[in-house]
Amino acid sequence: MESKPFVYFLCTGNSCRSQIADGLLHALAGDKYEVKSAGLEAHGLNPRAMKVMSEIGIDISGNTSNVIDPELLSRANYVITLCGHADEHCPVISNRSVVKWHWGFEDPAQAQGMEEEIMAKFREVRDAIRWRIEKFVNEGK
Repeated sequence: MESKPFVYFLCTGNSCRSQIADGLLHALAGDKYEVKSAGLEAHGLNPRAMKVMSEIGIDISGNTSNVIDPELLSRANYVITLCGHADEHCPVISNRSVVKWHWGFEDPAQAQGMEEEIMAKFREVRDAIRWRIEKFVNEGK
């Protein structure tokens, strides 16, 4: 039995962008990929990220915020960083066949203003990540 390609999404705190990407790839690709996300630190799952995902019918409330696991990193087929900090500080990847990409997105958790303005930023980032994941699923890049 052939194993599924493993996609590891990385961000600074594994609370927003990487969680959104994880949920979207699960939803858009079904069981075509093994998907996990992690951060340089574990900041906990952001409630606003859960809310904007639930708005499009994706439940990430059962996800956990995790620190990068060197074992998972070494067996990943794709390592995708979603913020510049994670891209710059990602641990060395020993797997020479891994495809590493950087898809930089603004951190919606840094948005300021009224609640609706903050939620609008979360939706904007969610939709940008969704577009990028759809491209990955459809084109493999």
